[in-house]
Amino acid sequence: MVGAGQRGYFTFGAYAAANPRQLRFVGVVDPNLARRQRFVAAHVGAVEYPSVDEWLAAGKLADTAFIASPDRHHYAAATGALRLGYDVLLEKPMAATLAQSIDLVRTAQKTGRTLAVAHVLRYTPFFRKLNEVIRSGRLGDIVTVEHRENVWSFHMAHSFVRGNWAISGAATPMIVQKCCHDFDILNWNLDSPVASLSSVGSLFHFTPANAPDGATARCTDGCPVESCPFDARQYLNPAWTSWPVHVFTDDLSEQGRMTALRDGPWGRCVYSAGSDVVDHQVVTMQLESGASVVLVMHGHSAEDSRTMRYDGTRATLRGRFGRDSVIEVADHATGATEVVPIAAATGGHGGGDGGVIESFLDDVRAGRTPLTSAAGGVESHLLAFAAEEARLSGRRIDVSDYRAAALES
Repeated sequence: MVGAGQRGYFTFGAYAAANPRQLRFVGVVDPNLARRQRFVAAHVGAVEYPSVDEWLAAGKLADTAFIASPDRHHYAAATGALRLGYDVLLEKPMAATLAQSIDLVRTAQKTGRTLAVAHVLRYTPFFRKLNEVIRSGRLGDIVTVEHRENVWSFHMAHSFVRGNWAISGAATPMIVQKCCHDFDILNWNLDSPVASLSSVGSLFHFTPANAPDGATARCTDGCPVESCPFDARQYLNPAWTSWPVHVFTDDLSEQGRMTALRDGPWGRCVYSAGSDVVDHQVVTMQLESGASVVLVMHGHSAEDSRTMRYDGTRATLRGRFGRDSVIEVADHATGATEVVPIAAATGGHGGGDGGVIESFLDDVRAGRTPLTSAAGGVESHLLAFAAEEARLSGRRIDVSDYRAAALES
């Protein structure tokens, strides 16, 4: 297990602890001693490595490697693991740059190893059913698609204003980190490649100019602003015992939380935290088929959800993934609307967390190509990086030219 933090310990590690006959971790790599020790306590016998270099120098220890370290460390760990002969399940985004993402695919092909991306949405009952309906032809030819990634406002503040993806130069762009999932789902559902795209977006709200009167530099400095939806003192809620609290502290006592908020970035006022990433972005895409697609990402939602509309020549599909997930299909000829049954989901990300692990293990044992292989998943990253370039440059991107240039570099 490379990276023993949020995903490494609480998702992949938890699955192994609950399913020891399916998955057993024999080693853990993390520079944080306390997190390594916590992981070893839950996975007795796992060998500790404080760095990727030390782990790789030990030689191959197992059949598979799970990589859930910070984005900018994915490339080195995954490349080294593949070359040692590991089959790899890699957290998204694949790497910090498109060039590194493409090189990872080439490395997997050269070594003959399996490289799967944790695009968990494909393994959820909701998106499996959505894909099934769209590919059945029930909607006719797809004409337009509207897909929205609605990020809960406190999630936005936690991850992209105060947290690990708040500074563009230190992390992957938000459209890459958050929406490589969404581009992947669109690629999976639609038969036609993207021909061209453009994008707009900016940091709209989380700036000093929007700070309420009297706001202090830290919420823990006795900030007098009432009913602020981003008040970091919400982290003190004892009912919050998992994400997002465990991202910044392993001491869940009130004092432990308060110390982390006073000393770390998560206690800062969102209006003076210094974030420079977008809090909203829109990508418009023209498919080679002639259909048009709009992807909207924003961090001002009342809850985390994804909503979508697919208009075809025969029917219209509306969907919502999140709380009270639903898929409805309205027939153009009859006007009748059907609610499509969706299987029950258990576990994180609507059932996708357990699904991606189980599928990866089954695929490796059977020698099959994973549903979310890196070779297929890299297109989602290409589109996300292209969207960010389009936003920054203000120009429309010819995706074929962009792809060709990326593959040649």
